[in-house]
Amino acid sequence: MSFSSVHIDTARTWRGGQNQVLLTVTGLSEMGHPAVLVANKGGELARRAEARREEGLRFVPFWPKSEFDFHAAWQLTRVFAATQPSVIHAHDPHAVALMSMAMKMPGVFTKPPLLVASRRVDFHLQRNAFSRWKNNNIQCWIAASAVIAGMLAKDGIAPDKIHVVHEGVSVSKIDRVDNVDAHSAFFLPHNAPIIGNVAALVPHKGQRYLIAAAKRVVQEIPDARFVILGEGELREQLERQIKDLGLERHVILAGFRPEIIGLIKSFDIFVMSSVTEGLGTSILDAMACAKPVVGTRAGGIPEAVRDEDTGLLVPPGDEAALAAALVRLLKDPALSARLGASGRQRAAEYFSVERMVSETLDVYQKCGART
Repeated sequence: MSFSSVHIDTARTWRGGQNQVLLTVTGLSEMGHPAVLVANKGGELARRAEARREEGLRFVPFWPKSEFDFHAAWQLTRVFAATQPSVIHAHDPHAVALMSMAMKMPGVFTKPPLLVASRRVDFHLQRNAFSRWKNNNIQCWIAASAVIAGMLAKDGIAPDKIHVVHEGVSVSKIDRVDNVDAHSAFFLPHNAPIIGNVAALVPHKGQRYLIAAAKRVVQEIPDARFVILGEGELREQLERQIKDLGLERHVILAGFRPEIIGLIKSFDIFVMSSVTEGLGTSILDAMACAKPVVGTRAGGIPEAVRDEDTGLLVPPGDEAALAAALVRLLKDPALSARLGASGRQRAAEYFSVERMVSETLDVYQKCGART
């Protein structure tokens, strides 16, 4: 049984969701299920997909200006007509809108495909008329965590349309990534322990609580350094907070870096300070790198991190608890090593990309996709 699919992602930024799209498309293709990626021509996902054409990745660029872009929807109809997929899989809300508009254009399909949407954020669906219209077209929802699945149900999506597929990580590919020396990259003292965070600089990622916690940590461990990888709307606000707390030597806002995995490998601890979180794919990356994780009990994070087993969990927004957990790991290398090793094992056993792709195929089949 083989499914052909088209996958749509409209984002220009590179976040965990875009990595999951790329892993899904390549994983399906490697398992013998033809898959085509349609991605924003101006985005990082498109750049990486373009670089992998020689490896056989089927990629079509387009340039959506908004979720109301009829020209972009028309571009999609050309892809659909040429490929006649059994599944069309939208990976973000704008993709859902454009897919829904394209499906209303006549004469595209010989047989109607299954319409699937992934949901990776623990935000409620919008309730305006357009959002209700586009979401009503979806026949099957894939939620990245049980928490997200519950939110979709509360938002009125029929439970039999919702399926949980935890996101995946390729441990074998991560093993092949070279370590990037963060001490040299950011001119940090050679023996300074590094606490790393990878997340967009947006409110729900909670970096303001992490920076506040950093002030407490360096009071006990003056050599500690914090490296925050990511860009976003809060950069100036966080820079002011760092300056106001006198942490310019201790907290680095390093921006977006393509060599994220290599940098994670040089961290001593990985921290996720989110106040809401779908699952946290960067946490999975850190676990695959055998790094101990300190995270919050927000959204789907507890589905990835087992408290006192693969990491430590604290209440979201609690800077004192976050600092205490970080200090505890910095002062107990044996505990850090145990949590890191357990996290790597859990990533390999329960969050492999192979499991994620296989479960995605199971969802297609359960929802009635034609072969």
